[in-house]
Amino acid sequence: MVAQSHIAMLRKEENKHLAEFNIDVLPELRRHGIARRLLRHITDVAGPENRSLLIANTSSTVPAGEAFMKRIGAHAGLVGVTNQLRVAELDRALIRQWQAHGKAQTAQVELGFWAGPYPEADVEAMATFLDVMNTAPRGDLQVEDQHWTAQELRQIEASQAQRKIERWTMYVRDKKTREFAGYTDVTWNPRDPGVLQQGGTGVLPKYRNHGLGRWLKAAMLEKILAERPQVKRIRTGNANSNAPMLKINQELGFKPYRSMSYWQVELDKVRQYMG
Repeated sequence: MVAQSHIAMLRKEENKHLAEFNIDVLPELRRHGIARRLLRHITDVAGPENRSLLIANTSSTVPAGEAFMKRIGAHAGLVGVTNQLRVAELDRALIRQWQAHGKAQTAQVELGFWAGPYPEADVEAMATFLDVMNTAPRGDLQVEDQHWTAQELRQIEASQAQRKIERWTMYVRDKKTREFAGYTDVTWNPRDPGVLQQGGTGVLPKYRNHGLGRWLKAAMLEKILAERPQVKRIRTGNANSNAPMLKINQELGFKPYRSMSYWQVELDKVRQYMG
């Protein structure tokens, strides 16, 4: 195999205009029209599906990707960075401090943990709570708020299970109302045991500015240190405009690993490029 492409479309009520795609070509075979040929297959799928906007991401480690997106008429709607933490460099005194501050909030909230799928009793509430991720910066990307159902969360979990990917979730919930106030999750792939992926982290606006985000991150890191000794590096993606999360990650010792750009281009413009 010298090149590959894929197109992904969610079958949901939101973002019916949108499709995400990816093209990879071996370095020695770039600039030979292979990506252009694969792009035609993507447009052939997107058209009948009435997907009018295509989104793709590129990395600073592959400059050819950015050049290709510019050639087809795309523009960067969101710019971010993949940050990496070397576990050996983690300031353990800092995460103990953050946990101590978080525990001072336990009169109102409690910390909890799940390994794997969400419990049946909580999956509906989590589906509602995950709307919090719509508050994350989206730059100029023409995307709508994303909402999840319990059934869709189960589909994601089933996909992770088939790929042997393990998910851990740390959450904070209100003791009185039982409402989820915040969460963070990580995924670990046994095929790449030294690297752990930090997923979403979110706190409902009315619970912010009380250190819950730091508490969640610190508690998760403490558990990783104790139970995932094989993990040497933790990676996470952040939009450059997401100042609060960048600040937390920088305080923990995360450093830029590579920059990422998320591009969008109208299907009609791609067709014009294709001729």
